[in-house]
Amino acid sequence: VKGILVNIFGGIMRCDIIAEGVVAAVKEVGLKVPLVVRLEGTNVEDGKRIIDSSGLDVIAADDLKDGAEKIVKAVKG
Repeated sequence: VKGILVNIFGGIMRCDIIAEGVVAAVKEVGLKVPLVVRLEGTNVEDGKRIIDSSGLDVIAADDLKDGAEKIVKAVKG
């Protein structure tokens, strides 16, 4: 695995809960590859804030196209 793109539409599941899970997982596994996260849906701003304030090297994306472009760029260096 050279990079990970997470693309979530949180309709039923809230984006803030998903963001907390992403942050916890990255910390637990000690992720060594680029990670791009795109969140959309319920509590999206809270979710973005959680990821941004985590201090982790996680790249935010605005939509799926943006996320795909960013993960390719991150993997290629």
